[in-house]
Amino acid sequence: MLELINVTKVAGGQTFIHPTSLALQRGSLNVLLGPTLSGKTTLMRLMAGLEKPTSGEVRFDGKDVAGVPVQKRNVAMVYQQFINYPSMTVYNNIASPLKVAGESADVIDSSVKRAAELMRLTPYLDRLPLSLSGGQQQRTALARAIVKKADLILLDEPLANLDYKLREEMREELPKIFSASGAIFVYATTEPSEALLLGGNTATLHEGQISQFGKTISVYRRPRDLVTAKTFADPPLNTVAAIKHGDRFSLRDNEASGGAKSGALPVPGHLADVGDGPVTLAFQPHHIALSPAFEGAPSLSVRTQISEIAGSESFVHVRHGDSRWVMLSHGVCDLDPALDVDVYVDTRHLMAFSEDGRALQPDATSGGT
Repeated sequence: MLELINVTKVAGGQTFIHPTSLALQRGSLNVLLGPTLSGKTTLMRLMAGLEKPTSGEVRFDGKDVAGVPVQKRNVAMVYQQFINYPSMTVYNNIASPLKVAGESADVIDSSVKRAAELMRLTPYLDRLPLSLSGGQQQRTALARAIVKKADLILLDEPLANLDYKLREEMREELPKIFSASGAIFVYATTEPSEALLLGGNTATLHEGQISQFGKTISVYRRPRDLVTAKTFADPPLNTVAAIKHGDRFSLRDNEASGGAKSGALPVPGHLADVGDGPVTLAFQPHHIALSPAFEGAPSLSVRTQISEIAGSESFVHVRHGDSRWVMLSHGVCDLDPALDVDVYVDTRHLMAFSEDGRALQPDATSGGT
């Protein structure tokens, strides 16, 4: 088990990691999800021993390793910007950790060839890394991490430089590749969709703090606060200020400009116990549509702003009062700007948060610090 116990990192008077506690089990897949500069890489460097924490403990199998240099830990790390030995062939790059470990020639050969086959590098084993494409060089670095049989495998946005098709294939394959290793697998990404595809556990990070940690699907479906919900949304989460009055939410997103209240939504069953008063409502872009998502779906009047067509889907930006929302629509949806249209909100997936950002829906996951 890898444990971070009240770990912090402060440098130059700036706090990069606020007090953080986290426990990662052997054989587990753990995703660090957050935007750029949220602290993912710093946290991984603390786990690896590349940096020492300012305070707190880093324990591996019960032993404090905060002061143990990375060279004395069985750790493998792959960055977005791949690192290979330029003067070595692909074969020798992959084999390098096994040679350092003193493995036999037969073990080295079979391990390298198996990893090369998994990473589709077999035709390139005799080449130097600089003769390969960026994607092939990244796969070489991943193959080297696979053969090392490390206790802790850290992947910092490792697929960002691969082409789309290979990236999608590798997202499916990586959990299978590492699942039987018994290692602790930590994968950093900025993409919520990648976290959902990888599964396992997810820790959401925001400004150097873990807002929630738990099973990936639970964190996505039951965020414990608005920060977590926004971190786990791409396109951005749609939000609107409201007042709960009995069985209705009265929307307040025209009040800042002196306008009248601009609509209402019925209170769905899962939010029936939320107390009357001010709340922030939130819903994902795929829970708003131009047609009812289910029988009796409530409608709201919005004004279109711009449509972004991305092949098989479209992102339609609309304005409701002072709120700007994004609607994810399947297929081509090319709406002219400044049109007044009705949209339908799937209230079955509506989320509610208090004024200080706490989740009000039941069963919000409570995990992690």
